[in-house]
Parts: sequence; structure tokens; C-alpha cells
Amino acid sequence: MPRAAQPALIPGAERMLAGNMHEQMRRAFALLSGKWKLEIMWLLNQRVYRFGELRKAIPGITQHMLTAQLRELEADGLVSRTVFAEVPPRVEYAITAKARGLGPTMEALTRWWTEYGASVLARPATRGRKPGAG
Repeated sequence: MPRAAQPALIPGAERMLAGNMHEQMRRAFALLSGKWKLEIMWLLNQRVYRFGELRKAIPGITQHMLTAQLRELEADGLVSRTVFAEVPPRVEYAITAKARGLGPTMEALTRWWTEYGASVLARPATRGRKPGAG
């Protein structure tokens, strides 16, 4: 017996599967799939942060992991890093215009969580993370 068709998760998704779109989506997911990337971008969307401020704002992240994630985001053009010629040195991180283009996606995720988050089984905030590990 043939399976019943399910409604598309994304309107027009059947057209998107044609050609190379599946590979393009895999690349987009990989771009954002770092352990802390979305949380970093969420914070930077609110304001400019210095490294130490970001580290304090993200419980459990190590200095090494924050550095690695920021470098990847910067290399991908999603975060800008500004170094000020001061003593002591001051470095600020900000979200780029390219990353701001993800705003509607983040808003949709926020709406989804508002509607369905309560139905998701409660798990510790460190899900998939070792306490104190980054």
C-alpha cells in the first residue's frame, strides 16, 4: 500500500528538492550547526559584545570553544571583529548584515518555541554538553 503524502514542512519544498537544493540546505545547516553558534548570534543580535562579556553570557562555554566558534562565524561573514588600538587592547564582536538576514528565521524559531516549547520534554539546559565543558 503506498504511503499517504504528508503536507510539506516548508511551502514549495517539493520544488526546492529539484536540482541541487538539498545540497544547498545541507551547506546552510552546516554553516549554523556549531555547538554554540546560534546562541552567540542570538546574543550579538541584541548588541555588540566584548569577548569576556560573551563568555559570561553563555554558561558552560570555554574560552577555547568561544574563540573557535567566533573565528568560524567571522570566516563565514556572520560576525565582525573590531580591534581597537588601545591599551589594554579592546576587541568587539558584532553581527553582520548577512547574519541579520537570518532575522526572520530566528523570529520564526522564537514563534515556534512559544507555541510548542511547553510540549517538548524538559531536559537540562546542558543537553548534549558535559557540565563545565565547552
